[in-house]
Amino acid sequence: MTAKSFEEKYPMAVKAEKEYREIEEKMSKTSDTREIKKLAMRHAELEGAVECLRDLRVMCQDLEAAKELAKEDPSFEEEARQTEEKISQKEEDLKRMLHPRDPDDAKNVIMEIKAGTGGEEAALFAADLMRMYIRYAQLKDWQVQIQSQSVTQLGGIKDAQIAFRSKNISSPAQGVWANLKYEGGVHRVQRVPVTESQGRIQTSAAGVLVFPEVEEDSDEIEIDPKDLKIDTFMSSGPGGQSVNTTYSAVRMTHIPTGIVVNMQDEKSQIQNRAAALRVLKSRLLALKKEEEAAKAADMRHSQVRSLDRSERIRTYNFPENRIVDHRTGYKAYDLDQVMEGRLQDVIDSGIRMDEEAEISGE
Repeated sequence: MTAKSFEEKYPMAVKAEKEYREIEEKMSKTSDTREIKKLAMRHAELEGAVECLRDLRVMCQDLEAAKELAKEDPSFEEEARQTEEKISQKEEDLKRMLHPRDPDDAKNVIMEIKAGTGGEEAALFAADLMRMYIRYAQLKDWQVQIQSQSVTQLGGIKDAQIAFRSKNISSPAQGVWANLKYEGGVHRVQRVPVTESQGRIQTSAAGVLVFPEVEEDSDEIEIDPKDLKIDTFMSSGPGGQSVNTTYSAVRMTHIPTGIVVNMQDEKSQIQNRAAALRVLKSRLLALKKEEEAAKAADMRHSQVRSLDRSERIRTYNFPENRIVDHRTGYKAYDLDQVMEGRLQDVIDSGIRMDEEAEISGE
């Protein structure tokens, strides 16, 4: 295969390789740290496809050589056949790597967890979910900030809001949103509640909502100050007792949409107002994208799912130590490990499902 015919066969990959080299050149000429970070992210995004293309070049050369040798020695026919199989697999890998990524993959995440049906048991399960995600974040070396939470007397969670942020990522695939965006929906638990004296298994649920966090200097969403209603109150802990004696906690209501954000984690009212505004912007941007997704047939299905609190996505069966993801078909009997934060395999099943759906055009 000539260089020209190779380029004609893989035009998108060759174009990506050209961009990859241009980025390296730009990075060597700029001292702007913000620009370097942006270029480095794109460079990392293209790296897999470029390496895949370079492997294909070598494989195609090997195939041509094997075919030539097979004309003289039939034993090389098997080598040619095996090389063709490797090329076919590598082409599938290249197709997947060239598919456009979700532009939000590198962003940080705001997660909201709410106890659903099931009373105190649902609140305890919501607390278990929060702990699971915090442990997962710690294993990924992410920063975790519990921005607000309402705790029950038994240590359950009525609702909580957590920010997950990555200190440093080298590729969008490692981003917080890239990994957590499939967690939105209803999580169902089956187990014997601590409040159950007869040993009967109960089914309860908790809702999880995730959305990308808007960056501080982002102009993606604008809010008219006249559309905001801001109340202040004392920060509270378990059972509602006062944590401090100043009105530092903030409740921010966006009047047009009815979205309410409570913030009490910061030390001052000013800091809580700033944090609440950032979360509100993130929620409004997520709502905007959800509405756009409902109108656009070519929008990513995963983004719709990730913002749909009503969809039952997963069941956690404690008596059988079983976890099932109803979207991907994933099933495993290591629930005890998953609850300790080792849920990457479950998350990866969502990533694969989404990639396959995107490539097939579903």
